[in-house]
Amino acid sequence: MRPAEEFRYLVLAAQREGNRLLGQALKPLGVTSSQAEVLRLLQDRQPLTLSGLGDLLVCESGNSPSRLVERLVQAGLVRRQTLEHDRRHIELTLSQEGQELARRIAAIEDDLYAAIDALDADLEPAMAALRAFVRDLPSGQALARRVGDA
Repeated sequence: MRPAEEFRYLVLAAQREGNRLLGQALKPLGVTSSQAEVLRLLQDRQPLTLSGLGDLLVCESGNSPSRLVERLVQAGLVRRQTLEHDRRHIELTLSQEGQELARRIAAIEDDLYAAIDALDADLEPAMAALRAFVRDLPSGQALARRVGDA
């Protein structure tokens, strides 16, 4: 197997296993990993516009996560407010229930990150290769915006 092919499959395997572990941990909370990403972004950066949220999401391509947000609004986790001075400008914030759920999601994420930290591996070379791979792609650009703002 060529190194590029193994790299591709290692990325896929890591993504699937990470999503599986996260999905299992989130299941009792009744949210998907995509919904959890929205709640955590809002927890860290609210208020956000719909397009501003879309610019930061790694879980979705495109810059208008309307359907994803709509489900969270219907569940009472996110508040959507149209600003009076610009009816096209939609601002998103967490409800009290959304804030509590985001705190629980953050704890789950911390456990996952602790497990990754415990690998006792130098992650920087792998991260450098992955950054180079996704640098000019939409998900890579969204992540770069998030890292740059942190």
